[in-house]
Amino acid sequence: MSRRETEDLVFESVAELFSVLSTPIRLKIISAVCHGEKNVSELLAEIDTTQPNMSQHLSMLYRSGVLSKRREGTQIYYKLQSERVASLCRAVCVQVAIELEGEEDLTLADRLVPAAVHR
Repeated sequence: MSRRETEDLVFESVAELFSVLSTPIRLKIISAVCHGEKNVSELLAEIDTTQPNMSQHLSMLYRSGVLSKRREGTQIYYKLQSERVASLCRAVCVQVAIELEGEEDLTLADRLVPAAVHR
């Protein structure tokens, strides 16, 4: 593969990732599972949306490789599959939190996307 083809592939991959991360609810889901594995009921308790909408977003995050899932009885549990996504979300959340808070207090960013992701 030529250098140009490699560069094109990198940009295409990044654009796909940004597309997956382009909705607030998906970012909230990523934040919630950074704090530990969760089932749909637990996610619905934390995120204000309908069950069909939640399922649609979880499916997209799973298909894109951001989340993994496992079944336990009738429950499906989701967890973060991609550390790069957590790192990217944390970097952006830290920057936005700094700008919103007007200082380098990272409390908000730590709450949204923790530095140590639980897998």
